[in-house]
Amino acid sequence: MQLTLEFGGGLELLCDSKKIHDVNIEQHNGEDKLIMKDLLSWVRNNLIKERPEMFMKGDTVRPGVLVLVNDCDWELSGQLNTSLEEKDVVVFISTLHGG
Repeated sequence: MQLTLEFGGGLELLCDSKKIHDVNIEQHNGEDKLIMKDLLSWVRNNLIKERPEMFMKGDTVRPGVLVLVNDCDWELSGQLNTSLEEKDVVVFISTLHGG
């Protein structure tokens, strides 16, 4: 599944200072849909190069990280259970300044 992932508010520093990532995520176990929980795990394992604790806490994003799926706050669409579709744009923005 092709997705565009964008990181801002300082989170791009965890991904080699690259703000926009066009990624292709293989779905495993015969799953026909990808949910945010799966995407976050993929991001932690494949894009985050340093200090993953600045991006995630447990299996979700840490407090202070705003997540938008196609410009819609993920809190309105199911958070970790939000279904993703081909060519969706997922944006992660840190709203914390100075840590």
